[in-house]
Amino acid sequence: MKQLHIKVLVGLFLAAGVLAWGGARLWDSFGTLPSVPVAAPIVLAFLAAVLAGTAFEFRGRLRAQRERRPGAKGVDPLLAARAVVFGQASALVASLVAGLYGGVGVFLLTAGLDVEPRRDQAIYAGLSVVAGAAVVVAAIFLERVCKLPDDEGDGGADARV
Repeated sequence: MKQLHIKVLVGLFLAAGVLAWGGARLWDSFGTLPSVPVAAPIVLAFLAAVLAGTAFEFRGRLRAQRERRPGAKGVDPLLAARAVVFGQASALVASLVAGLYGGVGVFLLTAGLDVEPRRDQAIYAGLSVVAGAAVVVAAIFLERVCKLPDDEGDGGADARV
C-alpha cells in the first residue's frame, strides 16, 4: 500500500479550488450562487475526530503491545489496514471538498461581503477548508501510527500493521 503524498493532496486542493472559483464566477453571472451548507464543516470536523480517535486508540494499543503489558489488547492487522485505507480515502475526498469550498470562499471574498448572507457563506466555506485540513492531518497521523518499522529482511519495503 502506498503512502499519501502531500504533493498530491495539495495539487488536488488547488485544482479543485481553481475550478470552483471559476465555476462560482460563472454561476454568479447567471444568477444566485448556491449556498455553502452549514453542515459541511461539521461533517468534516466529525470525520477528523473519528480518524484522530482511531489513531490515538491504535497508538495506545500498539504501545501497550510493544511494552508487553499484561492483558494488552493488540491491533488486528486487517482492521488497521482498513483504517488506513479509510483514512487515505478520507484525505483525498477532504482535500477535494476543501478545495471546492476554498474556491467558492475566495470568490465570495473577492466579490465583496457587503450582504450578510454572503459573509456567512464565506465563513462556512473558510471553516470547511479548516475542517478539511484537519481531516488530512488526522488521516496522515493514522497512517503514520499504523506503519510498521522497516524490516531489513524484505528489502526495505513499505510495511503496515
